[in-house]
Amino acid sequence: MKNQYAVIGLGRFGASISKELIKLGYEVLGIDKDEEIVNELSSELTHTVVADATDEEVLKSLGMRNFDCAVVAIGDDIQSSILTAIVLKDLGVKKVVAKALSDLHGKVLNKIGVDRIIYPERDMGIRVAHQLVSPNLLDYIEISKDYTIAELSVSKRISGLTIKELDPRAKYGCSVVAINKKTGVIIAPTATDTVNEHDIMVIIGTNDHIEDFEREVIG
Repeated sequence: MKNQYAVIGLGRFGASISKELIKLGYEVLGIDKDEEIVNELSSELTHTVVADATDEEVLKSLGMRNFDCAVVAIGDDIQSSILTAIVLKDLGVKKVVAKALSDLHGKVLNKIGVDRIIYPERDMGIRVAHQLVSPNLLDYIEISKDYTIAELSVSKRISGLTIKELDPRAKYGCSVVAINKKTGVIIAPTATDTVNEHDIMVIIGTNDHIEDFEREVIG
């Protein structure tokens, strides 16, 4: 069963994350206090609800504790953002991700136990969506409509293999352009260079090819 996500706050940032998660094949519950915004996205998301997310009883009734991840993407209301994050943590949501509007806001979110804090000026919603669903994906940058550069953490499954043995270009249509090791960075690695667990591979390819590589090779 695929992970289920709840996105609270459906402004530009929250809507961007929600739509990309849907595109990636996941179920998304979108929550916002603004009925007009909710109605606009109702046909694009799995479920949408008009609700005040600072109300614990409301979130309980929505079965929030059963969601794998909740994203607090509330706009300019810092108090509502913090209260919502507290409620989600109290309800036992497995992973709580929250948007911070300032460094101070981020520090407060960190203090209350938010699992990941996003600064929208630095993080695009599309990039965040990909990172949420791919634990080995450290960074994701779209360089065109079709091509992406991604950073992937090397798992135990492929540790010790050479680039030739992985053969990402022939098997998956993508290329390893760098390997970041503890000892330094290898730019344009050769066929005989090996990857080891916890190395970081920098890969370029189409979105689909990188997803295939991440799913089948990194695991």
